[in-house]
Amino acid sequence: MPDMRRHPVIEFTGPVLLGPDDEALGLWSVDGRLTFRMPTVEPDLTLDGWVVPGLVDAHCHIGLVEGGAADEATSLAQARADLAAGTLLVRDAGSPADTRWLTGRADAPRIIRAARHVAASRRYLRGLALEVEDRDLVETVREQARLSVAADPRGWVKLVGDWIDRDAGDLRPSFPAELVAEAIAAAHEEGARVTAHCFGEEVLDDVIAAGIDCIEHATGLQPEHLPRLAEANIPIVPTLINIATFPDIVAQAEPKFPVYAAHMHALWEGRYENVARAYAAGVQVFAGTDAGSVIAHGRIADEVAELHRAGLPSVVALDAACWSAREWLGAENLEEGAPADVVLYAQDPRRNLGTLAAPRRVVLNGDLPGEKRPSGME
Repeated sequence: MPDMRRHPVIEFTGPVLLGPDDEALGLWSVDGRLTFRMPTVEPDLTLDGWVVPGLVDAHCHIGLVEGGAADEATSLAQARADLAAGTLLVRDAGSPADTRWLTGRADAPRIIRAARHVAASRRYLRGLALEVEDRDLVETVREQARLSVAADPRGWVKLVGDWIDRDAGDLRPSFPAELVAEAIAAAHEEGARVTAHCFGEEVLDDVIAAGIDCIEHATGLQPEHLPRLAEANIPIVPTLINIATFPDIVAQAEPKFPVYAAHMHALWEGRYENVARAYAAGVQVFAGTDAGSVIAHGRIADEVAELHRAGLPSVVALDAACWSAREWLGAENLEEGAPADVVLYAQDPRRNLGTLAAPRRVVLNGDLPGEKRPSGME
């Protein structure tokens, strides 16, 4: 008679990395949950390797393609690519597609949504955002906050804080500072956190003063911003593998917008120093790929490697996509009773970040996505 259990019993025999400096031996998955107590039944599977919590991509766009929303087949392919790379938790930083149908699937990461980007009219990539006039900003943000929190109490709202102003020929804030403050307050009233796309320098004073919860890209950080971010505990998500595309933007923009092109080139040149200064000042840094229309999904290992290249110690770069990132987003780590969301590697990823590019096994909710279940459990 087939075994009717929903999940196999799994024994993990390798070192269990409980945190950046803490490890243990002896971990099992029973009924899709982690336990450090040896079960009374024999395991269906024994998996060896260095065990870490499922990785986090803190800036990812499942359901987004160039020009707008992806269809369901494409969205699922994006989700599966992230999952195969060891990303088991995604903060989706804005998507025109409603991806709630992916919730609970055995072949997709857990997703914390940010509803849709909110941008100024005619001041963002066509088809991706809700583009609004100043007068509609606060209520649009409030509505997006309600939608994101309805999907997940940990929901976010994503503002496009700055973009090129073609009349000025350079980056400019998208909205007046006082409206940004009102919009962030409205989102907080609805229980959502707020982040913002910020390339340039000028917008940062506005969003920091308004009490924003995170800053995306943050390429324009200046020394005077750093103590304010650290004191207010506002993290940054640098998305370095996306910032690597700035030279392409510069080449396209230079003939018509030379000031903007020079500005973007300078931001690109300073990207590593920018992240290193922020880390040294005590600003929390998290890993996000900005996967979507330009960046391929499944590249979390590349982003962690870039953070290390920028000056973060290897274990800190890993932590930016691991223990601290999960805690920041309200997800459990390797704890008694937590969902069995783990990734196994052949080597200690704290010492060798290169091993992140080749997960040995991925376990989501106590199952192995894409693998045949143990005999008798089909």
